[in-house]
Amino acid sequence: MRYDIAFFLCCCRSFLSSRQSEEETFYDLLGVDKHATQDELKRAYKRQSLQMHPDKLAQRGQTVTAEDRDRFTRMRNAYEVLSDPRRRETYDRIGERGMKWMEDPLSIDPQELAHNFATSSILDRSKIFAIFLAIYIAVFLLPILICLMADGTFGGAKWVAVLTPLWLWDVFILFYHVRVIMMGPIKRPETIPEEEWVDPLPMRKRVSALVRFVFLVLFQVLLALRMDGFIAFPWWAVFIPLYFWEMMALKKKISVAMINIVTHAELELAIGKNFAECDAAEKDDIQRRFILVPAKSGPVYDAACRMKAEAKMDVVRILARVVFTVLLVLNLELGKEWSWWIVFVPIFAMVVCIIGSAFHNWVQVQAEAAKRDPSLFDQNADVEQGYTQMDDKSNNEDDKPLTDEEKEELKTKVAQAAYQVLGTCCSQCFFLVLLCVLIVKIQGAGYSWLVIISPFLAAGGVVLCCLACTIFCLSEVDENAGLTDFDTRVNEATAAAGYGSTHDVYTSPTNEQAGQQSHEQEKQQSNPVSSTDTKGPEADSISKQPPTATWDPEKGEVWKNTTQDDEKEEINEVPSAPNQKETDLLDNVVDAQPSSIEPKPSEASEDFDLD
Repeated sequence: MRYDIAFFLCCCRSFLSSRQSEEETFYDLLGVDKHATQDELKRAYKRQSLQMHPDKLAQRGQTVTAEDRDRFTRMRNAYEVLSDPRRRETYDRIGERGMKWMEDPLSIDPQELAHNFATSSILDRSKIFAIFLAIYIAVFLLPILICLMADGTFGGAKWVAVLTPLWLWDVFILFYHVRVIMMGPIKRPETIPEEEWVDPLPMRKRVSALVRFVFLVLFQVLLALRMDGFIAFPWWAVFIPLYFWEMMALKKKISVAMINIVTHAELELAIGKNFAECDAAEKDDIQRRFILVPAKSGPVYDAACRMKAEAKMDVVRILARVVFTVLLVLNLELGKEWSWWIVFVPIFAMVVCIIGSAFHNWVQVQAEAAKRDPSLFDQNADVEQGYTQMDDKSNNEDDKPLTDEEKEELKTKVAQAAYQVLGTCCSQCFFLVLLCVLIVKIQGAGYSWLVIISPFLAAGGVVLCCLACTIFCLSEVDENAGLTDFDTRVNEATAAAGYGSTHDVYTSPTNEQAGQQSHEQEKQQSNPVSSTDTKGPEADSISKQPPTATWDPEKGEVWKNTTQDDEKEEINEVPSAPNQKETDLLDNVVDAQPSSIEPKPSEASEDFDLD
C-alpha cells in the first residue's frame, strides 16, 4: 500500500463526501470489471470510442449534444487514469474527487470541502486532531525532556537517551536531504522556454545543504558524548563542527548581502548580450552575482531589497552567535569563572541591532514617502506646494503628480514598516525577558527549568484547545432553523392587524413552492389581465395592504385599501367626492333611466348618496 494514500485518507477523509457520487464510475464508462487487465481496457476503450465518438454519432444520423461530447471526454479521461497503474491505484482508494484533489488541490470548491467536513463523522475529525496533537508533542517533547534532565528528575539517566527525539528528527531531516539529492535535476515546465529556464535548486546547493547539516549533527553527537563523559575532548574541539556550520551559513549570507540588484537592460549593457543567450554556467554565475529585476521600482524590486536587508541581519545574528560561542567555550574551559551576563553580551547586542534596523527601515520608508508625496505627513503641504509651483514652474516640469493608487501604495508601505517595528519590538522584548530568566537560572536561581519554556507550552496549549473546539464543534447550519418562531409571530401579527383571516397560517415556502411561485409570477407579468381575473376573495384578503390616504385637488382626500365599513365611517366624518369610476357609473345609470323615474343606486355605488 502506498503511504501517501494512507496519509491522505487519514488526514483528509473528513473533507471528502461520504455520499456516493451519482455519476458513472470509470469502470462503468468503459464497461469493464474493476479487475480488468490492460489489454481488456484497450479493447473496451476502442469499443466505447466507436459507440460514443461524436463523429460516429453524427454518421449514424444522431444529433450530437453537449452531453454526448462531455460523456466521451470523461470516458477518454477514464481510460487515461485506469491505464496508468499509479493513478488507477489512487482512483480505487479515494475515488475521482480525491484523486483530483491530490493532483490539483486548487480544483476543489472550498464550500464543498466545508460542507463535507461539517457532515463528517467524529472518527474522521479525531484523526485530524490527533495529527495536531502529535505535532504539539513532537515540538515540545524535546525541550521538556531537557528541562527535566537539567532539574535532575531522571536521576542517573544519560543525555544520549534523553535526546532520543532529537536523533529521530535528525534521521528524518537527513533522509529528506538524501532524497532531494537523488531526485535529480528539476524538469523544466512547459510554460517556460528552454533558453530562459534555470534550475532553482542546483546540485551544488543540495550538496552544500547536506554537508552543513552533517556538521550540525556531528556537533550534537559530540556534545552529548562529552556531557555523559564518554569522551574527554576539550570544549573547543567539541564546538569545531558548530564553527564550520556557522561559517558555511555566514559565507552564504554575505554573498546575498553583497549581491547587486540590476535590471535586464543594465545586465545586457554589462555583459554585452541578452540573458537568454547565456549558457547554463553563465546563468549560474549571473544568479550568484546579480538579482535581475524588470525595473528599479515595483514589488519585485522591493522584494529584492527586503531579501538583501534580511541577509544583512542574518550576518549580524551569525556573528553574534559566533562571539557568544567563543565566550561560552572560554568560560567552560576556565571553570565558569566569568559571569554569565558577560557571556550573553553578544546576544544583547544582537537584539539591539535588530530593533535598530527595524527603526532605520521605518525612517527610510517615511523619508521616501515624504519625498514623493509631501502631503502624506503634512496637511498644509498641498497649499505650500501649490504656491511653490506657481513661483517656479520650470523646476517642476519633470515632476509628475502621484495618482490615488500610488498614494495608497505609499501609505501601505509606511503602515507596513510601522507594523514591522511594533512586531519586532514586542518579539525582541519577549526574547529579552526569557533570556534574563535563563541567565538568572544559570547563575543559581531555585526555580525549575520548565519555567523558561512555560510561556511556549501555554501558548501551544491554547492553540490546541482552539483547534479542538473548531474541529469538534463545527456543524452544518440548518437553513430552516428559526423559521417556526418567525412564522408564528407573522401569523399573530397578521391576525391582530385584521389583514386576512385568522385561520390562514403563514408557512415559509419550500424550494419547490418557491420555484412554482416564481413561475406563476412570470406568467402574471406576461399576462396581467388573466392574472387579475383569477384572483378570488381569499387572495384579496391575504394580499390586503394597510389603508393609505392621498390628496387630490379636485376630489379631496382619497383613501385606498379600505373596507366597506371604513368607507362608511369616512363618509360620515369627512364627505369626499366619488372617484372617477363611480362617477362614470352614476352617469350611465342616470342616462339609462327616464327623468320621471328616480334612479336606483347600483350595487357598486351603494355607499354614496345619489340625490
